[in-house]
Amino acid sequence: MRKRGKPFRRNDTSGAGNISRATQSDTPNRMEQRTEMTLKTEGTPGNGRFHGTVAVVTGSTRGIGRAVAEALVREGGRVMVSSRRSEAVDETVATLQGLSTGAVAGQVCDVRDPAACHALVEAAVERFGGLDVLVNNAGLGRFATIQEMEPEIWDVQIRTNLDAVFHCSRAAIPHLRARGGGWIFNIGSLAGRNAFSGGVAYNASKWGLLGMTEAMMLDLRHEGIRVSCIMPGSVNTHFFEGGPHPEHDWKLQSEDIAQVITDLMSFPDRALPSKVEIRPSRPPKR
Repeated sequence: MRKRGKPFRRNDTSGAGNISRATQSDTPNRMEQRTEMTLKTEGTPGNGRFHGTVAVVTGSTRGIGRAVAEALVREGGRVMVSSRRSEAVDETVATLQGLSTGAVAGQVCDVRDPAACHALVEAAVERFGGLDVLVNNAGLGRFATIQEMEPEIWDVQIRTNLDAVFHCSRAAIPHLRARGGGWIFNIGSLAGRNAFSGGVAYNASKWGLLGMTEAMMLDLRHEGIRVSCIMPGSVNTHFFEGGPHPEHDWKLQSEDIAQVITDLMSFPDRALPSKVEIRPSRPPKR
């Protein structure tokens, strides 16, 4: 039983470690260090469904973000991965280099910092010559009732799950427009339409993300920029304490969400699936 006054915490989905440890009290020097680019030598480009497609994936050193980055790189994409932890970025880049026909580079980025979001997008454009796809995946969950939710926990969750999407998207749009269009995928949740006790901040962030995505879609569709919100149910990732659990094979896997994105990217230009709900097909019966 969870004790009152101590919000139950789940790991973030960005591969960024315990985000709640870093708040607005971060010094400028620390923030500058986080936005330093960690570039790696790209792989040899070859053939693939997304050969030459340039993508930025936030929170992409584990979980859904890493699965998306891997799927794109395997298909010839040129991907900028990111995390707040430089060692996680280095490991992801090194691993993806060895299995791809595409190319990969990495950037240390705290998505709660607007300047870092801008630097991440600009690094991808400078490295790969443009931008075609943005996947706003970085996110976290901190769960407590409204009575127990501390203001700083509310703030870090809204800044990560909602504000970061705004800042990354604003940085990416001019480059997507310059390429004649592209995709923005926002990784939401079924919690964006199904409230639950203890989800006051998480529900708010994901409900807001769905509304933001739909407004962005209407703003950008006539510029050839397609915007879609992917709303998974339970996914067996590090989002839950202890990481992926071998006994939770009934849950969605990160690769399932990556496949949704790659499938949508293969749709003809005339088609815009603006919202996708995906859930486990056979969850345990209650």
